[in-house]
Order: sequence, then C-alpha cells, then structure tokens
Amino acid sequence: MRCVVQRVTEADVTVMGEDGSGEITGSIGPGMMVLIGVSTEDTEKDLRYMAEKVPNLRIFDDENGVMNRSILDAGGAILAVSQFTLYGDARGGRRPSYIRAAKPEAANALYEQLVAAWREKGIRVETGRFRTEMRVRLVNDGPVTLLLDSEKQF
Repeated sequence: MRCVVQRVTEADVTVMGEDGSGEITGSIGPGMMVLIGVSTEDTEKDLRYMAEKVPNLRIFDDENGVMNRSILDAGGAILAVSQFTLYGDARGGRRPSYIRAAKPEAANALYEQLVAAWREKGIRVETGRFRTEMRVRLVNDGPVTLLLDSEKQF
C-alpha cells in the first residue's frame, strides 16, 4: 500500500459528473491530504501498517515550531482519496503500466477499511468517491509531503 501524505491548511475533492458539473464530497481545514494506492499484493498487514503510520507521523509543529506532533496530537482532519496511479510503473516506456494496482473491488475494500481505522482513532476523515473522476484542490502547508510504502521500498 502506498500513501502520499501532505500537510495542508485546507483541501477538498470534487467528484465530476458526466455533464461537467461537480459535487464536493470531502472538504477539510488544517490536517492531511492522503492519496492512497492499493497493490495486488496488499494484505491486512499493509492495512495495519498505514492505519498506524499515517496518524502517528510527527509532521505538525509544536509550541517551538518543531515538527513534533502527530495529527492525533494537533487535531485536524484527513482528506483520503484513492489513487490507483500510485502503482503506475513508467520505467519501461512512456505509457505507465498499472499491473501492480489492485482490481477495483479489492482496492476499495482495503481503502474503506483504512478510512474506518482512522475514524476509529477519533480522526475526522473526509473522502472522495471511489472509481470516479475527481478534482483535488489543496494548500500544502510547509510544503510538507511524504511518500509512504508498506513494503518500505522508499
């Protein structure tokens, strides 16, 4: 499982309709924007890793301006958006291969479980809508952006 975590002052996601109209399905103030990719090999172990890793990342400033607080300490919300393209492999040519991205049913199940795990920790989690065209808008704070991989490839 892969996550791109960004500390934000605000973020929202709009689901686009076929007619070009949009519906905001998730909106947060200060917190984290988290893009989530699920691979064909992901299991409960990968889910547990991200369920603990993301909310415990110390990327929020303490009273001395040092990144020493987690979202659990600092408060705030998570905007979680599924993104299969995190498993895009562009090493071989110009068109990325998505062969390692999980099939939609499996990916959605793990995505939903991850969101539920964060909510169980008392974090407000807003979401996009799985398998739809979305527009994500955010203000990266810092900027702070981290790449996480449950296989610890980076």
